[in-house]
Amino acid sequence: MSVIQIKDKKFAVSIPEETILKEVSRVAAEINRDLAGKNPLFLSVLNGSFMFTADLMKRINIPCEISFVKLASYQGIASTGKVKEVIGITEDLTDRTIVIVEDIVDTGLTMQRLLETLGTRRPKEIHIATLLLKPEKLKVDLDIEYVAMQIPNDFIVGYGLDYDGLGRNYKDIYTVVND
Repeated sequence: MSVIQIKDKKFAVSIPEETILKEVSRVAAEINRDLAGKNPLFLSVLNGSFMFTADLMKRINIPCEISFVKLASYQGIASTGKVKEVIGITEDLTDRTIVIVEDIVDTGLTMQRLLETLGTRRPKEIHIATLLLKPEKLKVDLDIEYVAMQIPNDFIVGYGLDYDGLGRNYKDIYTVVND
């Protein structure tokens, strides 16, 4: 489907699945190279990163572990700027290599809060892998080592990303169309 309707908005395909998977494979190869011998713990940020995490983990071929965390800063189509509690970290992070797996980094405020929270758990090192980065929207300075794709400041859905809970199931990424 080249155009979809979700609630009151139309979206058109902007990044097809083949392109997404090519970039996910590239990021996985970089992580496999850089973190070999470190037994990283991947922390997937739910809900949005579930597809990226699944496809990324299929391509990780070094010993590793995975866990999931949940936090929220979005409501509708705009970030609230306030991060709710981080839920789900039950592992001991002391002296561990952590890879945060995120669907999208735009303002960076959510990631900054997560880094602050994880930092109190004394990890050895923290790396960030994101499917999408909106560099022109960043409000904080972050070291994001693994970026699959940079995108403009458009509102998107699909491949795990949603509009009011809908649209996560599409295999492609769609950008809102202004009629």
